[in-house]
Parts: sequence; structure tokens; C-alpha cells
Amino acid sequence: MPEKAICPVCPHHCALSEGQTGRCRARANQNGRVISLSYGRVTSIALDPVEKKPFSRWQSGKFILSVGTFGCNLSCAFCQNAAISQVGAETETEALPPERLAELAKELVPRGNIGAAFTYNEPLIGWEYVLASAKLLHAEGLLVALVTNGTAEPEILEALLPFVDAMNIDLKSWSAESYKKLGGDLETVKRTIARAATSCHVEVTTLAVPGFGDGIEAMDAEAAWLASISEEIPLHISRYFPRWKMDAPPTLLATIERLCETARKHLKYVYAGNC
Repeated sequence: MPEKAICPVCPHHCALSEGQTGRCRARANQNGRVISLSYGRVTSIALDPVEKKPFSRWQSGKFILSVGTFGCNLSCAFCQNAAISQVGAETETEALPPERLAELAKELVPRGNIGAAFTYNEPLIGWEYVLASAKLLHAEGLLVALVTNGTAEPEILEALLPFVDAMNIDLKSWSAESYKKLGGDLETVKRTIARAATSCHVEVTTLAVPGFGDGIEAMDAEAAWLASISEEIPLHISRYFPRWKMDAPPTLLATIERLCETARKHLKYVYAGNC
């Protein structure tokens, strides 16, 4: 029996037989090698205000070309973009190779575009496409941003960081057990945040899901830890709305206010989102 190929991209390290697709739905074993199925295949593209990513302390008032592919290495029941993050190569896409992405981003500069943001689904699982595109974007004097769950191995992060200008990283919960329910790992995300903050502009987003990411004590600990890296890391505390497999009522506005008040004891810049 042929040996399985081990995917090196994230902590799941999926062991894949020939033709088998990994947990993320975007990487597969082809001819004994784990390759990206999403390379140059785009599901979503739009020229967005940078504040929509969200970034509140980086390039304010500017626009950025947002690009998404498909797949994710987490399985959050409350996923806001499940239609593309929880599907695989069978989904409808358009071809957009790195060269064309860089050209398009440059063409949009007269409309206020500053570069490209890899977002909508999880960009790190398709890091090869991000890296190739980011190099071309930088060569054109354009900026590169990632909106990510931060669940990747250090080697992947190190390859990308020289070509990344800003990251918004989801910190979904301060509980290791809660992260396991999503198929993730809290320590991996903390490591990503800490390392990225030494290399590029970093903002953090926590979705305040009722009973999952809306605890005051947990937020106090999270904000204190972020402040230990830098009290100037912006934290976005976003209001949950029912999505995908979760139909709990939206987070109470009063809860968002309390969470923000708690985080502001430690951090200079705390923003309420989706309110």
C-alpha cells in the first residue's frame, strides 16, 4: 500500500491517501504530493473599504481589493462565510492567477485601491497562491493584507510574513476546549498573533458568540494577554448573528458593551463590530 502524504500546512497534519482531500477541502494528495486545489481559483472578489476587513488603525479611508478562494481548516458552527469556507473544489470559481490579480489591483489604484486582502475564506490553507500574489503586489508597490484564523504552522507564517503588511487574526475563544470544538488550537493562534505582531500591523477580532466567546472573565484574560504583546493592538469585539448551523439569538448589545469595557482596561483601541 502506498504511503500516505502528510500535509504540513496546519496542525491537523492530514495524512492523505492518493486522491484524498484534507479536512480543509482545499488541499489533496496528487501523485504523492499534497497540493493546493484552490490555487488561482477565486470565489469572491470585491473592492472594499479597509474598515470592512476590519482594520481600524491601518490605511483608514482607503480601499483594498478583497479576494477569496474556498475551504477552511476550522469548522465553526457560526461561520459567517460557510458558503465558500465550508465547501471544496466542486464549488464554482473563476480563474485569477497571481499575475492577473496583481494587474487588476494596479488597475484599481485610481479608484483608491492600495493592494489586495486575502479574506472571505481561510487564506493560509492556500498559502502558495497568497505568497506568489503577494510578491507580485509588492513589486508593484502595493500592499498585502490577510484576514485569517491564524491556524498554520510556523514555517508557513515565516514564508509569508516578509510579504504581508497587515493581518487581522480571529481569536475565537480564550478557551482551549472551545477551540477543540472548532477543530482548532488556541496556542497555535496565540503563537501566530505574537509572531505576526513583530513583523507587520496586526489587529485581532473576537466574535462574541453567546455561551462561547462572550465571557467577561475570558475577555479580561484575552485583552491582558494581547496587551502583554502591545497595548496598541486593536481588538474588534464583533456581535454574533445566526449563521450556518447556529441559530441562537444575536449577542445582546449590552454584552458587547461590557466586553468592550473590560478589554479597554488593558488595550488602547477596542472596537464594537456588527452593532
